[in-house]
Amino acid sequence: MTGRIMRRGSARQRQAGYGYLLVLFLIAALGLGLAHTGEAWSRLAQREKETELLYRGADIARAIARYRALSPEGSPAWPQSLQDLIQDRRFPYSVRHLRRVWRDPFTGEPDWELVRAGGGIVGLRSRSGLVPLRTHGLPPELDPTAAQARRYADWVFRPVPGNDAPASGQQ
Repeated sequence: MTGRIMRRGSARQRQAGYGYLLVLFLIAALGLGLAHTGEAWSRLAQREKETELLYRGADIARAIARYRALSPEGSPAWPQSLQDLIQDRRFPYSVRHLRRVWRDPFTGEPDWELVRAGGGIVGLRSRSGLVPLRTHGLPPELDPTAAQARRYADWVFRPVPGNDAPASGQQ
């Protein structure tokens, strides 16, 4: 009779081992699901920041174009700082080409890398080293080589050539 009890006990132990293994597989499957969810959420957040970067960079490039288009003779044609776009002091009245200096959506700071020529700002770029998600539907203010960019820092926002006419009502 003791032999019979031993067999029942060992069978229960084997069943408990299968249950434990099943729980381990369930936890592993949940972990994989959460990892995929986290990756998708991260991509969504990056896509939103990328959209914001495209809007803000193009807006600043358009402000540089307005600054250049309204340049009085004998004054610098390009802004010396981004603050010049907020308050253009070349006129006796207040001229705003930009309401505020946008923050880089990836760094959270207004720490754009400025592209200069002759001392003036002719463009700007983000400092982010992330790989861009979008390659099509880019704004015209973005450098034509942006579709092949390996990181956001390779995207250069510049005024569109030949589009130096100020928008109506701007001054």
